[in-house]
Amino acid sequence: MTTLNGPDAESFEADTWDDLINHIEERRVIPIVGPELLTVETDAGPRNLYAWLAPHLASRLGVPASELPAEPTLNEVVVRFLARRGRREDAYTRLRTIMRETAFAPPLALRQLAGISDFDVYVTTTFDSLLEDALNTVRFAGLRSTDVVAYTPNKVADLPVERALLARPVVYHLLGRLCASPTYVLSDEDTLEFMCALQTDAYCPEKLFGALEKSHLLVLGGGFPDWLMRLFLRLAKRRRLSDPRDVGEILADRHVSGEPGLVYFLRHVSSRTQVYSEGAEAFVAELHRRWVVRRGATAVPWDIGATGSSDPRRFLPPERNMPDRAVFISYAREDLAAVKRLKTVLDAAGIATWFDLDRLGSGDDYARNIQRNIGRCSFFVPVVSANTQRRVEGYFRREWSWAVERTRGMAEGAAFVLPVCVDDTPEAGALVPEKFLEAHWARLPGGEPTPEFTERLRELLGASGPPPR
Repeated sequence: MTTLNGPDAESFEADTWDDLINHIEERRVIPIVGPELLTVETDAGPRNLYAWLAPHLASRLGVPASELPAEPTLNEVVVRFLARRGRREDAYTRLRTIMRETAFAPPLALRQLAGISDFDVYVTTTFDSLLEDALNTVRFAGLRSTDVVAYTPNKVADLPVERALLARPVVYHLLGRLCASPTYVLSDEDTLEFMCALQTDAYCPEKLFGALEKSHLLVLGGGFPDWLMRLFLRLAKRRRLSDPRDVGEILADRHVSGEPGLVYFLRHVSSRTQVYSEGAEAFVAELHRRWVVRRGATAVPWDIGATGSSDPRRFLPPERNMPDRAVFISYAREDLAAVKRLKTVLDAAGIATWFDLDRLGSGDDYARNIQRNIGRCSFFVPVVSANTQRRVEGYFRREWSWAVERTRGMAEGAAFVLPVCVDDTPEAGALVPEKFLEAHWARLPGGEPTPEFTERLRELLGASGPPPR
């Protein structure tokens, strides 16, 4: 184990940064984000979010400041509240109220992490939404396109698919996500419950821990005490820390340097673990700087949204939930490249679009969500091609049927289904519902919208509801 300060910093500069970035580019690294990176701008200046929240929560719970340390932690507030015979559930709902009343921008360190676009899985040990806000701001111009998963001790929540198959970045809340019920970590007691559940076969998120086991890990500002850091690394690696392994960890955490017992343990037991003693924010800033230098012009600008500098022709994945007044695009998976071009141009024209990018559907919940979106979209654009001709079966055909079913409740002649053909497939003999043949087909080779098609959509969306043709 190396402690990355003093004389060791030079060897880290020469070798380890480059090795780390190589692994990041190969998508073999997973960052694990903790509270140390949550520096937010408050009325009193920059503060750590958790440090700011603790006295506000104490006030909402009626815990006098005189009964707490000068700078209390959330755990100390909750413990004192329980000692006063408070209801444990009240702490969670009051904290949610406090967070709903705030509007903190994503911290710089999180925006820098989000800008490293080779990261596809982010694990966070915090309950807030600032990491996903950073990703949506930096990569998706504010669209809510990041997938979010939250673990709870009594229900398995895992990555949606194996890591290699992910279509969009994922933020995984390992210790729960903010809500009104006690399903996230506020206190040390909560941490114990989560750690116990994560060790069980029944409640272990197998895809996530499989990815952690096989990846290099950046543990960034978790603030874990000695015992918890040892346990966490053991859980993540799924083997004795002294066993030989091909992947390692970097701990960038101010707290670790103050735990001599932990440093001693890692130095003599876990040789693949390195400690960066200058803290998580300094580590992230240097990593981001070096990654941008390596990637040059291909790097994603991390301040998209703050400067309005996003490329209007850059494809932005659809939001996780379909926005209001959106155009639903239905397609065969072989036509995804054309659909991406179509969405990119329509986005630049200010037209909200949505399609199922992930294609993860199975079961009633998935079908209900797709059917619900078709039931509330403004217009339905089926993409017709040689690929749809070849496929007599496919989920897109269900979508087409649901769209036709919706037209049965519309006035005769109302424009709702707007077929698009992305190649030279003729209308005559096309394997499409009869309703599609009654509408005008837009010919958009390769999915490139014509000015006429874009303008027609803009005009249609300018009216209330599906207007008459």
